[in-house]
Amino acid sequence: MSPTETHTDTYAVLRDLLDQRWTCRQFTQRPVDRDTIETLLRLAQRTPSWCNTQPWQVTITEGEGTERFRTALLDHITTNTPRSDIPFPTRYDGVFRDRRRECGAQLYESVGIARDDKAAALRQTLRNFALFDAPHVAIITTEADLGPYGALDCGLYLGNFLLGAQSLGLGAAPQAALATYSPFLREHFAIPDNRQIAVGVSFGYPDRDHPVNTFRTTRADIDDVVTWHTD
Repeated sequence: MSPTETHTDTYAVLRDLLDQRWTCRQFTQRPVDRDTIETLLRLAQRTPSWCNTQPWQVTITEGEGTERFRTALLDHITTNTPRSDIPFPTRYDGVFRDRRRECGAQLYESVGIARDDKAAALRQTLRNFALFDAPHVAIITTEADLGPYGALDCGLYLGNFLLGAQSLGLGAAPQAALATYSPFLREHFAIPDNRQIAVGVSFGYPDRDHPVNTFRTTRADIDDVVTWHTD
């Protein structure tokens, strides 16, 4: 096989993984075996990072550990206000607001929630904190002293974790929502104060028959995000 053919095959594999990946919002109860999870973690561990610092640390639940966390989190959010380690966006304007609204409209339409049904929308939001019934969750943290670039490296790790899950036939849902209760996560999992909660990822085997898993978000054309300078 020529180098060109090898590169073409590699491109096709990556393209298919990117095209086929989606955010899973309903999982089956089937747990993922430890060997498969460790295979996923080894894939994600190949992520490049600033000066090879590899700032990510990952806490993973399984079995009763997931159920205890799910129950405690749902109980916590009913009486506590959100607080994140890493500042969230202050607002969404212009095209960012439009893309966010499009995604929300697709989600609500998939499960039959009318635009003005605030009670149903709230119930769907709370599904985040039930982990979409996933059997596992990964909490990804970064070293506080490494600042924004440590968080950026964790974003790269998250992307590879999601692609790795897709390659292994798993579903995954990256959830900034979990990071909105960072103090609770830190206490529940005994995470040191020098670690900032970056994001959570619920994962497992997707329920492919559930309507919430049927829609796919769009992507902007490269001409909308790239500026060329030729002179």
